[in-house]
Amino acid sequence: MRPPSRYLLYGKSYQVISTEQEEDPTSFKKAMEDVDFESWKLAMNSEIKSMYSNKVWNLVNAPNGVKPIGCKWVYKRKRGIDGNVETFKARLVAKGFTQRESIDYEETFSSVAMLKSIRVLLSIATHYDYEV
Repeated sequence: MRPPSRYLLYGKSYQVISTEQEEDPTSFKKAMEDVDFESWKLAMNSEIKSMYSNKVWNLVNAPNGVKPIGCKWVYKRKRGIDGNVETFKARLVAKGFTQRESIDYEETFSSVAMLKSIRVLLSIATHYDYEV
């Protein structure tokens, strides 16, 4: 009798992926000094194009005496199961930690739905008695 396929990774036959891989750049300067700098440039251009096409922001002049919140690039090599790099990701993120309440923002809200809540609602909906 063979064990189910879901237990195969726990046996002696799993493959260890080398941990000696190049580190992802932590700044724009390091990305431009990296061996894959051309790939990082393409990833950054793709991110900027995506932001423009999705109309993420409107470019406006800053009011007098106001220092705009900065941003930085975050780089990540996406690897496949075999450990080889499949894609290069570059994300432009705001330095939100520099914001001050009631000066830079009034309130924040992020709609988040827990998977457990969705399952409960679907369970109730499927077991609801439709007799009126």
